[in-house]
Amino acid sequence: MKRQQAERKGRDAEYEAADWLTGQGWEILGRRVKVKGGEIDLIARHESLIAFVEVKWRARAADLDFAIDEYRLRRVAAAAETVAHEYALAGEDLRVDVILLAPGTAPRHIVNAWQP
Repeated sequence: MKRQQAERKGRDAEYEAADWLTGQGWEILGRRVKVKGGEIDLIARHESLIAFVEVKWRARAADLDFAIDEYRLRRVAAAAETVAHEYALAGEDLRVDVILLAPGTAPRHIVNAWQP
């Protein structure tokens, strides 16, 4: 049951992050895009930029600092490489972002979180 609850919380967090990005002027292009070896939580466009977004939710804000690591970012970046040609059709810039969410806190948007 814990796995199902975690899955549900993760899905809810992805919707919250998408709503927040939309409110910031982003257009959501994809949700839960699955590729061989990984998944991209959100793909969003803002002007001439495409962001591949990893969303992390934690029950306590104090745990957000440990929610993302290099391994996870590398997987998102590899998945983004696989599908970038489907989303960046006009030469847009690409980046990997992270949105961290916890109850009672504003979303924390980490811009360009992956730089190999």
